[in-house]
Amino acid sequence: MLIIDSKDCENIDKALKKYKKKFEKAKVLLQLRERQSFTKPSIKRRAQVLKAVYKQQISSGKIEI
Repeated sequence: MLIIDSKDCENIDKALKKYKKKFEKAKVLLQLRERQSFTKPSIKRRAQVLKAVYKQQISSGKIEI
């Protein structure tokens, strides 16, 4: 549960902005989407390896964005 400390004189828009940032940092929505469908551990590992290879190719200069 996210709790936002707001002062009485603080604008509601600022409080909403703080809440949205905290919500995004907590990655609540990302966790919810991950739980909606099951992915096998082998597929997760494969995706991690492919991502690492892609990052390595970018850093070595083989792929340009």
